[in-house]
Amino acid sequence: MVVEEVVSVPVLDAQYFAAKGNSPAVAAVHEIEDAVTVSPSPGRLIQARLSDSVSSDHLDIIISSKKVSDTEAIESPVLQFVPSIRSGVFADIGPRRYMEDEHIRIDDLSVQLGSVFKFPKPSAFYGVFDGHGGPEAAAYIRKNAMRIFFEDANFPQSSEVDSMFLEEVENSLRKAFHLADLALAEDCNVNTSSGTTAITAFVFGRLLMVANAGDCRAVLCRNGEAIDMSQDHKPIYPSERRRVEELGGYIDNGFLNGVLSVSRALGDWDMKLPRGSPSPLVSEPEFQQLFLTEEDEFLIIGCDGIWDVMSSQQAVSLVRRGLRRHDDPDQCARDLVKDALRRKHI
Repeated sequence: MVVEEVVSVPVLDAQYFAAKGNSPAVAAVHEIEDAVTVSPSPGRLIQARLSDSVSSDHLDIIISSKKVSDTEAIESPVLQFVPSIRSGVFADIGPRRYMEDEHIRIDDLSVQLGSVFKFPKPSAFYGVFDGHGGPEAAAYIRKNAMRIFFEDANFPQSSEVDSMFLEEVENSLRKAFHLADLALAEDCNVNTSSGTTAITAFVFGRLLMVANAGDCRAVLCRNGEAIDMSQDHKPIYPSERRRVEELGGYIDNGFLNGVLSVSRALGDWDMKLPRGSPSPLVSEPEFQQLFLTEEDEFLIIGCDGIWDVMSSQQAVSLVRRGLRRHDDPDQCARDLVKDALRRKHI
């Protein structure tokens, strides 16, 4: 069994400002005109991954967010919550010979990408890539993530989050998943049987956007309650099974074509039809998004090894207790993985 855990903990310091569509990130209390101040309100983002001989799990937690009407959040000049982000990492490979899973954790995209890119503040990027069939596919995506996700000339450049920004970000990310899949087919160092699931979380101001292909999961903690921000892509789930069978695939004992436990992934070109042909196994991501507020505490992004042994609510409750007890995201990630391992051995 392999255990790898990555903890990204965006700590949210609550502050408000009169705004229309964007939220500057600052760690200190902020005053608007001469009246508005608030006390800090902590938030966290935690990532963790756990895997066994068949699957791996990665947990990523982001803090901050509340479901608000998109129109209201974008168009209304209101006092808005501003997240500030920090993170930590823990990893343990366990008894396996090599790690097939990768992650990316960037708390400040403006620092990473430089002044060429213009994004709402704060801007952050997190990804979990749960590999299978060898480490090559996940390692390739991790190594080339910045190019894959930000090289698109049409990736929106704006300091404001409006409806056009939302549409352009989603289009760029959809294209990035597709191009990443094709790149794995073209790279001679990546075995055709190597593949990876992929889940990404982007923070632009108060916008949280999650894109997922595979069975990793993103779970938001809102006032202690777990809210799934992604859907697992398992072949046995009705919507995925229907799509697979319509494209000539089949499900055998829960596995796509009797081989793969997921119905969406990057790579795995030995299972896909020639490029351009519809295939039962696809790289198409699904998206969920919302605008963050002080009512949200963190987002967990985890591989299936975690979700195979605990519910979204159990993971949220465990992390929340840890953060309240010691405010240490590294320790929370470690505790989550250790608890998942313990459950696997019961």
